[in-house]
Amino acid sequence: MANTPGFEPDMASEEIIAPLPRVTLQAFCETREVADSMQAVTADRRMDKVQARVQMGGPAAAVEAFRGAPTPNVIVLETVSEPAVLIASLEALAESCDPGTKVVVIGHVNDIQLYRELIRRGVSDYLVAPFGTLDLLRTLSELYAAAEGGTLGRTIAIVGAKGGVGASTVAHNVAWAIARNLGASTVIADLDIAFGTAGLDFNQDPPQGIADAVFAPERLDANMLDRLLSRCSDNLSLLAAPAMLDRTVDLGDDAFDLLFDLLRASVPCITLDVPHVWTGWAKRALIGADEVAVVAAPELASLRNAKNLVDLLRAARPNDSMPRLILNQVGLPKRPEIEAAEFAKALGIDVLSSIPFDAQLFGTAANNGQMIAEVQSGGKVAEAFVQIATVLTGRGEQKRNKRSLLEPLVARLRRRKA
Repeated sequence: MANTPGFEPDMASEEIIAPLPRVTLQAFCETREVADSMQAVTADRRMDKVQARVQMGGPAAAVEAFRGAPTPNVIVLETVSEPAVLIASLEALAESCDPGTKVVVIGHVNDIQLYRELIRRGVSDYLVAPFGTLDLLRTLSELYAAAEGGTLGRTIAIVGAKGGVGASTVAHNVAWAIARNLGASTVIADLDIAFGTAGLDFNQDPPQGIADAVFAPERLDANMLDRLLSRCSDNLSLLAAPAMLDRTVDLGDDAFDLLFDLLRASVPCITLDVPHVWTGWAKRALIGADEVAVVAAPELASLRNAKNLVDLLRAARPNDSMPRLILNQVGLPKRPEIEAAEFAKALGIDVLSSIPFDAQLFGTAANNGQMIAEVQSGGKVAEAFVQIATVLTGRGEQKRNKRSLLEPLVARLRRRKA
């Protein structure tokens, strides 16, 4: 699994920033603007494991602070001084700096000579202010991601706004579309340990699955994870739920952390089928995902719950894309429905896709252990899942970005012809 041949670069867009490991970080700033940026960075979901502290004083304060104290894993220094003063401070800091401590310098001058001198002296990176929150996040993340090597997989979490809206069906068919239509190696992880249906939907009955990973984390590694995966097709593997009630599922908030880390390092796309429960680990899985899709039916309870979810995720993920909204079971006979436009207006986000209700199609697929595309290839519903897959994997955005990069060149050529 670790050497998956389908680990193509375009599945891990440049906006996928790896969470930092459990490290300590201290920042010494000289301007309020950079200090505020550092505070925003420390509040990001990717810094959840980091013990961070932001203070004023710049390099001089850092030298004084660590004169008789151990240094953290990462030191961030902002400087407004002349290069010679900065170099002198770094030399003084180096005398008390522990081996392995990484130093990132934030300056206000774009000076290539200074950059080279800092790198030569062992500084990990040099960032020029002003910068965006994601710029600094990416710099800090790459301190560790570069050492680990490999490409980071994209995690897509799909959750229902209420029970019975078909979120698991959507998650499974989207994962199928990613693997089959987009050609990306994908793992579908069924997080509903007690009542998960992924095994039924893919007509699989593996002897082991996600429970073995979660209930015995001390044994979990890449080799064990590879044994737990059940292959559904060339590009799609399943981490199934046992769907047994022999034990209760009282899990800690970080119960899935190691599993997700191993998956992200091993496969380019992970689709999480998140059950409709509100626990610490479920909330953590949603906040920590690269993309979140909320599946709702066009009725009032779904609207209320979806709005609560979207509001929470918007606040907890300020540096990430907005949650995606998928309306399912649209057109259920004799049911009064909330129009998609009204639904979107109430939530403040667009509807990514409206999937029509088709009892015959979905019922046949469920009873046969098939995906929608296997029952009705090329149909409207199958195309909807491909569209959702394209957006959630970032491929739709990448295509638009490539066109936008060409627009200035095209405009110049047109002006020359005129």
